[in-house]
Amino acid sequence: MVPVGGVAVMLLGVVVSGVLCLLVYLVARGPLGVLGAGALALLLWSLAVIACLTLVPAEGAPGIVPAETRQETCSWDYGGPAPEGFWIFSGGQRLLNTLVFVPPGLLMVVFLARWPRVALVTVPLGLAVLAAYSAGIELTQLELARLDRACDITDVVDNSTGALLGGAAGLLAALVLRPWRARLR
Repeated sequence: MVPVGGVAVMLLGVVVSGVLCLLVYLVARGPLGVLGAGALALLLWSLAVIACLTLVPAEGAPGIVPAETRQETCSWDYGGPAPEGFWIFSGGQRLLNTLVFVPPGLLMVVFLARWPRVALVTVPLGLAVLAAYSAGIELTQLELARLDRACDITDVVDNSTGALLGGAAGLLAALVLRPWRARLR
């Protein structure tokens, strides 16, 4: 077993994913323009950062989690006991769970607004995909007990709320940026 986890591993994941997303931007800049490629690359990076924050053990690899202490199902206790602060940032965990999904919601709408006719379908579908991404993270946390994380329906609701708020902000940003009109180079 190779122990993996902690803040250093999370930060390494954020940096490596950032470099990969920069490459996506450079490749996509030609066909999508600066705005489209930037929105796509930052969307992918925000999703990678979320994965690093939620799927890398917080305090290093916890090792073996005994079967009797392993969570059997997701907690359906909405708004139930949650720590006051996340282990990196101060503030309520529920607020942080909401805020972390605002950028993907915003960036997804700005990217999809490039094609206004299909955006009427793809934006709601994209918001549903972001909610499914959150649920997938929670299920992964449940199944991989060694992550030392808890599966909680409150997180899915808070993440989905953040995606919706980001989507609303993305609509405003799209009205200002008008990605459907000009391709910035």
